Amino acid sequence: MAAVQTDISLCSQPWQRPFHIYGGLACNSLMADSWSDRTPLHEAAYQGRLLHLRTLVAQGFHVDTLTMDKVSPLHEACLGGHYACAKFLLDSGADADAVSTDGATPLFNSCSSGSAACVMLILQHSASIHTTYHLTSPIHEAAKKNHRECLELLLSYGAHIDLELPVIGTPLYSACLAQARACVEVLLHSGADVQTGCEQDSPLHAAVRGGEASVVDLLLDFGANRCCRNAEGKTPLDLSTPNSAVRTALQRRGPCSLSQLCRFCIRRSLGKSRLHRASSLFLPHTMKNFLLYQ
Repeated sequence: MAAVQTDISLCSQPWQRPFHIYGGLACNSLMADSWSDRTPLHEAAYQGRLLHLRTLVAQGFHVDTLTMDKVSPLHEACLGGHYACAKFLLDSGADADAVSTDGATPLFNSCSSGSAACVMLILQHSASIHTTYHLTSPIHEAAKKNHRECLELLLSYGAHIDLELPVIGTPLYSACLAQARACVEVLLHSGADVQTGCEQDSPLHAAVRGGEASVVDLLLDFGANRCCRNAEGKTPLDLSTPNSAVRTALQRRGPCSLSQLCRFCIRRSLGKSRLHRASSLFLPHTMKNFLLYQ
């Protein structure tokens, strides 16, 4: 198993060196490849070898055997995206909330692998979907990796959609920076704050840096402010490349129409928790579809 790496952007200045989230102590690349204490149980779980896993447990291996970095076989099964192995381990008593030295949980690893089945499985067994470790947030990982189904599951279980973490920002900011359009769309439709990013850096700033015009268009549709300035005093337009599709997308937008302003106001009044109930309002279908961007 290769170490899961998270590229952290310091808002406007990305780090040049990768941070090893999984497989070693934080920022310690010397230990990131040290697997000398991995057991056959860990290897079977990561490789998805269910029969071997069953045999090892029957022979006396404990399902929650940990490495020095507190990595459990369940961590490995989820990182490999192996639902059957993860289910067997949980059914055998594995801890769904196990936390490695670097803060990785089975849920985080499931989001990293993009296995919606594993995410659902862990959510059904886990006590909490929130994390106290800033670098291993499941919702940020799913958004950044563009794993739409995983993100939707997390949101349906109450994940904080506007959770802003130091250095990393919000899930929307992470998705914009990674050009993860599918997840940007999910977050915006679910009521994510289009203005909240990483400190003074907005999601629109991140999208412009990512260079994806379709993401920029999407943010503008949901009311992103083209004139907001980051800590360096720069607007999204200032960050755009001359003659690029991104700059064209920013320049061709005029002021918001009255209907757009009304839509923004009504959606804010409904709030994130009640947006889905807009479809039950006593309004014409065209009006409800307009409110829900359908």
